[in-house]
Amino acid sequence: MGKIKYKRILLKLSGEVFGGEKGYGIDGAVLKNLAAEVIHAQKMGCQIGVVIGGGNIWRYRDFKNLEFDRVTSDHMGMLATLMNALAFENALRQAGADARAVSSFPCNRAMEEYQPKRAKHHLNSGRIVIFAGGTGSPFFTTDSAAALRALEMDCDILLKATKVDYVYDKDPVKFKNAKKFTSLTYKEIVARGLGVMDLTCASLLQESNIPMLVFNLQKKGSIEKAITGATMGTLITS
Repeated sequence: MGKIKYKRILLKLSGEVFGGEKGYGIDGAVLKNLAAEVIHAQKMGCQIGVVIGGGNIWRYRDFKNLEFDRVTSDHMGMLATLMNALAFENALRQAGADARAVSSFPCNRAMEEYQPKRAKHHLNSGRIVIFAGGTGSPFFTTDSAAALRALEMDCDILLKATKVDYVYDKDPVKFKNAKKFTSLTYKEIVARGLGVMDLTCASLLQESNIPMLVFNLQKKGSIEKAITGATMGTLITS
């Protein structure tokens, strides 16, 4: 095992990751493999918080045709993140980890309500903490929620797991001449209009001086490489 560079991380996972090749629903094999990688990183000495999106189940922009009002649709999206968090908590526990799902969107029958001091206690006690419910309010993305939790938990870095190796200036699938970036600043992200994160997320991370690493989760061992500071993906700093 390599020496870790980051002692406490916030891992941001999109809901689509849980959907596997289909991109929707919950793929059991994906859960199992991802749980194994996260547990391996924890055994290396890393404290781990996880924020999961809900796009594999519900996302406002995917169902605009239904003409739901935004608040209702965002509440449904937050509930979707609770379902993913419960699934991942179960996968981690089945693999032998001590995991705790907490939610900023109250659902006390299913999981503990998020309290920053208590969540820090869980991390310090060796638990993997899964933060569900986004920010707890509509109109905010789970990227913003990840930035907020990274601040509140005093994380060393936010790791954003994606399906591509780098941040590009345009979609590399559609454009063969897409330019990749190995390093960027939050100001450049905003100035170039790159869609890797929303403005709220960029602002929070920039002001708190917390870096973000965007990397390809589909490559085996990528989380281990990320926490050891290996050269990979796109590092975004203030």
